[in-house]
Order: sequence, then C-alpha cells, then structure tokens
Amino acid sequence: MHVVLLEPEIPPNTGNVARLCAATRTTLHLIEPFGFQLDDATLKRAGMDYWRHVSWRRWPGWAAFAQSLPAEARLWLVEAGGPRLYSEVSFAPEDYLVFGRETAGLPKTLLERNRDHWLRIPMFHARARSLNLSNCVALVLFEALRQQGFPGRI
Repeated sequence: MHVVLLEPEIPPNTGNVARLCAATRTTLHLIEPFGFQLDDATLKRAGMDYWRHVSWRRWPGWAAFAQSLPAEARLWLVEAGGPRLYSEVSFAPEDYLVFGRETAGLPKTLLERNRDHWLRIPMFHARARSLNLSNCVALVLFEALRQQGFPGRI
C-alpha cells in the first residue's frame, strides 16, 4: 500500500502518519510544499524513532509524483463530499491512498478529474467540520489492509 500526503501542514500529523506507515510497512509519499521544515523537532518527536523504519519518498510537487506512477496505479482520493464511502470499494495491495492539506483538503480540480476514485469518511454530526488527518489515514489504510487479510502481520 501507499499513503500520499499532498502538501501536509501540521508536523505532528505527518509524524503520526509516518509512524503508522512504519508499523504497517506502507510506503509514504510526501508532496511539497510542506507547512513545516521536514527536519523540524516537532515532526521528529511526533514520529519518534520510527522515521528510520519508514519507506518514504519526498516529491517537489504533484506533477513529479504523478509522472512517477506506474500506468496501472490506482489512486483513491479521500476527501469530504466524495460520492462513495471508503468502505464501499475494494482496495488492492499497490493502491495509493491520497490525503490533502489539513486546512484545505485536496484541490477540487483533482477531485473532479478523479470522481470515480473520490472517497469520503462518513460524519455523524453536522457541526463536526472534519476528522484529524492522521486518524483519517489510519481508518482508510486499515480498511484496505483488512480487505487484504492484513498481509505481513506479526
């Protein structure tokens, strides 16, 4: 599996996602620009000593990332307003789970171009604007891994 963070802004969220990726042997893709310095002490503290166990790539922008993708790559864009719930699709081992900035989400143009792969996490209270980014990544990633029988688990 692959987790993609497009322009992450909050160091502890990115550190928590890195820790999640280390624990699940999931590749992490970080796409610039970031809202922090990658060597920021807060980021390191949030990821603790897990960074050395994370398979990750840093990309200078969406275009560079997109050009690197294999032709058969499937991207699942997770953002409010998606036409399907994340639990309604079948994930494959090499799928990419894409999440946007904490304050702005994913670009609307990207979502509209990929409407068939735009997923949402259900919300149950109208006043709840959103869930924490690292929680969203964990929800969707573990559903994808569950569907695959939790490969490589110990």
